[in-house]
Amino acid sequence: EPTVRTELMEQIPPIAIFLQESRPKFPTAFFEYLMPIVVRYLTDVNNQVRKAGQEALLILLEQDLVAQSDIENKVCPILLDLSAPDSDDEYKVEAVNIICKMASMLSRTTVEHMLLPRFCELCSDGKLFQVRKICAANFGDICNAVGQEATERLLIPKFFELCSDSVWGMRKACAECFMAVSYTTSPEVRRSKLSPLFISLISDTCRWVRQAAFQSLGPFISTFANPSSAGLYIREDGTLSIRPSAHDVNSNSCQPSNNITLVSSSANAA
Repeated sequence: EPTVRTELMEQIPPIAIFLQESRPKFPTAFFEYLMPIVVRYLTDVNNQVRKAGQEALLILLEQDLVAQSDIENKVCPILLDLSAPDSDDEYKVEAVNIICKMASMLSRTTVEHMLLPRFCELCSDGKLFQVRKICAANFGDICNAVGQEATERLLIPKFFELCSDSVWGMRKACAECFMAVSYTTSPEVRRSKLSPLFISLISDTCRWVRQAAFQSLGPFISTFANPSSAGLYIREDGTLSIRPSAHDVNSNSCQPSNNITLVSSSANAA
């Protein structure tokens, strides 16, 4: 019964955590018995079972419960098979979605060597626009996972393709993640390549794409600032934040003189 298998998948993460905490008593139980079940259910015929298996896998990766050898020898190969060009459409969409979600939880080497080539192929998938849209929506996360060198060498050309995709939803997704992509590149690439590309999005024929681009304009401009002087940085969740300067950290904000100076400066500026 699919419902039984689904329920089983939901119990895998807490069981795995228990086994990890009791590892001296059960040193190999998770790797020998539970991990093979999770991998097998990623290809289950029932989509609810597959979804439960995918969620369980992401929890296990987030909790750092899956060994690197299992990731490279069991998990990645099955995802590559499911996302192959001749794979079933439903399986392919699910596979690219989980590849994008797990990229931030794996080592840079694993992502770059095992998953990045397939991700680049999926960005150009001419059969399913859903696949391209997932790639576009998660593009910033993939750039962050592989770093500047791989981003500029392999991903930026694909980003240009997606930004000029015939489906407006693709271009909108690119506009929404533009800041995250820009943050991963060098100032020169940001200036010479991404700036003209952003102008094309902000001038797009589709109103929804233009609106998304205008909403990303401020965050995109912020990536040109020097983090050490501007204090702007990108959090792990991809949001823009402000890091207090060393002067602010060392100063006592309760001192009346500091507050008076700030108010006075604001008043003068006004």
